[in-house]
Amino acid sequence: MTTFPPDMDPALVARLIETGGGELAKKMGIEFLELSAERSVARMPVEGNRQVVGLLHGGAHVVLAESLGSMSAAIHGGGDRIAVGIEINATHSKSITEGYVVATCEALVLGRTLTTHQITMRDEAGNLLSTVRMTNFIREMKA
Repeated sequence: MTTFPPDMDPALVARLIETGGGELAKKMGIEFLELSAERSVARMPVEGNRQVVGLLHGGAHVVLAESLGSMSAAIHGGGDRIAVGIEINATHSKSITEGYVVATCEALVLGRTLTTHQITMRDEAGNLLSTVRMTNFIREMKA
């Protein structure tokens, strides 16, 4: 069950719930637990997202981070604007072969047209796996 800020635009909440973070996030099993512009949390299973030698794919870390960062930026933008990712970088610190990855997204900058979030991925024991920084451009939604 995802939690949202109580003062969030109901239409935006409905859109985020309906899309579930997009097709790729759904395919990867990403579960959004807490969503706000300032801080968001999600988790993703390792199973089904491994690369050929059995480790969680590095790209899966980035998909989790970008999904969470984009949702947080969209919330900051509000119901009449959208967030478009313009920069992302990742540092992978430790591998994982089973269980869940828990991602925590924290806002670094929440501007009028740009947001920057840092997303850290940890295993269920709290060990740091990856750190991602993402910048989104906030623009008007086209009709």
